[in-house]
Amino acid sequence: SHEHLFQYGKHLYIQQAAVFIEDAIQYRSINHRVDARSLRWYRWYYSRLCQGLGIIIAIILGLAFIEEPSSLTYTSDIRYRPPPWKPPCGLTEGIEIICLCTLTVDVAVKSYLIGWDELRKTRWLIGYVLVIALSVIDWALSLSMQCTETIRVRRILRPFFLLQNSSLMKKTLKCLKRTLPEINSENNKEWEIYFSNLPKALNSLLVLLTTANNPDVMIPAYSRNRGFSIFFIIFSAIGKLTFLIKAYWYIGLWATYSQSVTKYFIQNITVWMTNNILFVYILSYPCFYISFCQEHTVLVLDSHKTVTERNDCLEVINCVFILLYLMEMSLKIFAHGVRGYLSYRSNLYDGLITLCLLFLQIFIFGLYKLPFCRGNSDTQTFVSLWDILRLVNMLIIFRCLRIISDIKLMALVASTLVDIVKNLRAFAGILLVVYYVFAILGMWLFQGAIIPPQQSNSIVKSVIINKSLVCGSYEQLEYWPNNFDDFASSLVLLYDIMLVNNWHVFIDVYSRFTTEWSILYFISWWIISAVMWVNLFMALILENFTYRWDRSNTFTVTDVERTAYQTTVQLIFR
Repeated sequence: SHEHLFQYGKHLYIQQAAVFIEDAIQYRSINHRVDARSLRWYRWYYSRLCQGLGIIIAIILGLAFIEEPSSLTYTSDIRYRPPPWKPPCGLTEGIEIICLCTLTVDVAVKSYLIGWDELRKTRWLIGYVLVIALSVIDWALSLSMQCTETIRVRRILRPFFLLQNSSLMKKTLKCLKRTLPEINSENNKEWEIYFSNLPKALNSLLVLLTTANNPDVMIPAYSRNRGFSIFFIIFSAIGKLTFLIKAYWYIGLWATYSQSVTKYFIQNITVWMTNNILFVYILSYPCFYISFCQEHTVLVLDSHKTVTERNDCLEVINCVFILLYLMEMSLKIFAHGVRGYLSYRSNLYDGLITLCLLFLQIFIFGLYKLPFCRGNSDTQTFVSLWDILRLVNMLIIFRCLRIISDIKLMALVASTLVDIVKNLRAFAGILLVVYYVFAILGMWLFQGAIIPPQQSNSIVKSVIINKSLVCGSYEQLEYWPNNFDDFASSLVLLYDIMLVNNWHVFIDVYSRFTTEWSILYFISWWIISAVMWVNLFMALILENFTYRWDRSNTFTVTDVERTAYQTTVQLIFR
């Protein structure tokens, strides 16, 4: 009947509108089938149940760690590294073919949903089909050669799956494609002053670059166990966020100085303020700075004392804090009930840390008895009392982080960090792709190129040999764990070069052991990682913080949230 057709058409229009809104929010293309059956398939395909494709992509990318040459060794130091585990032929290939079959089903469903005409116009899907086909062909060749081939072309093609699965990454690459030609088209002759000839160009590059000697700090621990590199990488990543502090200091000092000095003086003092901001901050609080150093000196001296020589006052204070935390948690549970207490994330955070503190304190009592009641001080345990107390102090400090949401400035910084994690996933994904491709290329070009020295049984002889080497060379600095012999060590080496830390040492050693043309590989990686991505990441951090700072000082909190949401929606439909 006409009424039935009218209701059916109305329901279809509502479905189409809902799908188009979802496409806009998720940065997806709206060029797909819009009939009722296709829309049902479309919504089913993009449901949470079926969007487990990221797990398949993570598995196929992670195969590089266990494929030959395997990264499953405790160290990457070529002097001490044991023979790596070799997976049996067909193990990784079996996992890979399952992933490739899943990706084939994915591309078939996508092709049906968008239609044949749209498929021929979509380069990403055409590339998707070609990459899967080439991967299957290379996979078949590997099995026919009984996994003895040295170069697997499909390994360098795998990051394409990650790019193709993210609409935001594809849009980011499109923006870069539009931006880079504009940068290259700049007609600026200033470079001729600094790069008029080869010697002056080399001197200018030497002045431009910096070597923060990050590998020198990491190598002793990294040489013992490759897992220690994770700590240094995470620390460096968190350290980059200190640019937020610089932005906050700059904005605060700018507001203070702008009220008391003239416009001419402001223009001349801006450079001085930005270059000496940390020095000014320390001089403003000399007493706090000196007491901070004295406190850490006392802690360092106290860490070298035995259990019998140590004073128990600090431990008693820790016990008092833990009892207060337990009392607070008990009162909250009594007042709100168990469900009410667990309904707040802050309570879950406090409760988890309090229980950990209680467990550690009971553990201390079990090993070292109660304070002022020491048993046998010569008892050997698998963990020292000093390490346990440091962990307790860390947890107490972590519990204090809950006040961040109650302080406006700290909440602003914390929200900026959360926004960075949410909004920079596309940039991080593309950086992961670049890392993956360059690591595979580095293994192809430089695997096994560096020959380890002969092991010496005499420590004195090894020290003499080390002193006879060229100062600042790869051998003298003992950078042996940094190599391209497996996938994991390749990633760490590329990370060191990205931070511009002694990367000339790596260029020198690979030029000596391979060919001088190897410098092209390292320069390409430096330009893409250090020049493009690191600077872009820093710019986005400062821009995000400055934007939220301006909004928070102009409007109320509700206005800021509403404005940010409206701006985001407008950018989606732009």
